Amino acid sequence: MTPTAFLPPRRRSCSRSHTYDDVLWIIMNTPSPHHEDDEHEDEVFLEDSDIIEEINVDEEELVDADDDDEEDEQGGGEFMDEADDSLHTFTGHTGELYTVTCSPTDASLVATGGGDDRGFMWKIGHGDFAFELQGHTDSVSSLAFSSDGQLLASGSLDGNIRVWDSTSGGLKGTLEGPEKGIEWVRWHPRGHVVLAGSEDSSIWMWNADTNAFMNTFLGHAGSVTCGDFTPDGKLICTGSDDATLRIWDPKSAQSIHVVRGHPYHTEGLTCLAISSDSTLALTGSKDGSAHIVNIITGKVVTSLSAHTDSIECASFSASAPWAATGGMDNKLIIWDLQQSLPRSTCEHPDGVACLLWLGQYKYVATGCVDGKVRIWDSRSGECVRTFSGHADAIQCLAASSNGEYLVSVSIDETSRVFEIAEFN
Repeated sequence: MTPTAFLPPRRRSCSRSHTYDDVLWIIMNTPSPHHEDDEHEDEVFLEDSDIIEEINVDEEELVDADDDDEEDEQGGGEFMDEADDSLHTFTGHTGELYTVTCSPTDASLVATGGGDDRGFMWKIGHGDFAFELQGHTDSVSSLAFSSDGQLLASGSLDGNIRVWDSTSGGLKGTLEGPEKGIEWVRWHPRGHVVLAGSEDSSIWMWNADTNAFMNTFLGHAGSVTCGDFTPDGKLICTGSDDATLRIWDPKSAQSIHVVRGHPYHTEGLTCLAISSDSTLALTGSKDGSAHIVNIITGKVVTSLSAHTDSIECASFSASAPWAATGGMDNKLIIWDLQQSLPRSTCEHPDGVACLLWLGQYKYVATGCVDGKVRIWDSRSGECVRTFSGHADAIQCLAASSNGEYLVSVSIDETSRVFEIAEFN
């Protein structure tokens, strides 16, 4: 466990002026000897030679010690620290953190990236273990481990993707092509094929074993903000700031379906989730709406309307016909997809930036702009745990492969690990 560093209490200096003309005397020498009279044995007499420096002081600026103590007792003191519920804190970064991912094969291995143009691989509970992912020249915006856990891909706003050996931390290759920053990176579910969306409105695909370019997918008219392979690996779904969802054939790079216009989104897409059976895509948008699209037909099958501000995150439950969406209207909504209605609306004090279904999908974790991580019972809609520790907005969440740890990253430049075994 990495100990939390607390600032030492401020030392207060209460000095009395030697004269009445607002002069503070700093006394460094040993006081003159006591007079031998019993009457004066407890008194100390100062002579001019004892004074080494004079400092002018405005009495109005002096702090009243009693008032300062009272403020600290009431919890308003400058150095009061809020409880930290994390069992491990990674502090290797020197800028805001944007992305985190956990290895699918090593429950302790984590990768984080952010605005300091660096990524790190580190291990939960191993404070002395860290590989720095060097070479990017702009923010690391996305990270993803391959399905077999052997490789890690880091995408950056410098337009490049770098592939790393997850065991040695060594660089395997650099994937180039996009003219602008990388928005997201994903792996094919059964191979070392990397897919990435760019701010330049393109999607690219490479073979990570050979660093060979495979295909470019063109058609979007705005930044490609979200995307992924379907779980069966047969199709690709991408969402864009142009308010469209496109479904692609990965072999031909041809667009099979373009979803746009009424009743679909009217503003840019922000997030995308694909059902485990590869048949449905759930998308959220800046316009506050969520829609479910049949991937095979390209038709909107359900519209979910309850949010009043941008939806930032969305995900299907794998064990029930439910979905979860989180938005800047301070809400997590658990949806009953059979009824197309909210099951529960979970209120937060600030915007919901990210969410994650946990364990057997009974619980949902949320990362909030207020810096808190919360665990919600998806059946009752109750908040069953709040984790404190971060000092600023949470940006991303990931769970360890054994389901025992939840890892968060924040604008406060740290990544924190919370124990969630009881919610697995």
